[in-house]
Amino acid sequence: MIKTFETPELTSLKTEKSFKVLQIIGKMGMIMPTHRSTKEVVVIVQKGKAELRMEKETHALEAGTSFIIPAGAYHSLTLKADFSAVAVMDLDSAIEFEPE
Repeated sequence: MIKTFETPELTSLKTEKSFKVLQIIGKMGMIMPTHRSTKEVVVIVQKGKAELRMEKETHALEAGTSFIIPAGAYHSLTLKADFSAVAVMDLDSAIEFEPE
């Protein structure tokens, strides 16, 4: 059986010498499956609400808040309302999804 997810859309907004900025947009109920970044990521929530699950912790993300995800920390994101955020990370940072 093949798993499918309706996932938030990731779009590159800006790339410079040291950093890249990604836009994260999605609808309530969408899930970004478990993944990690090879470097720290700063997430700045512009609109909506989401639940970030990281190891044994759950963090509420909502408009006007920010969160720093440590390098290498596996996490998933469940959108609790229509959602928009930006993620700022090192230029050479890569997103790696957890193997099934």
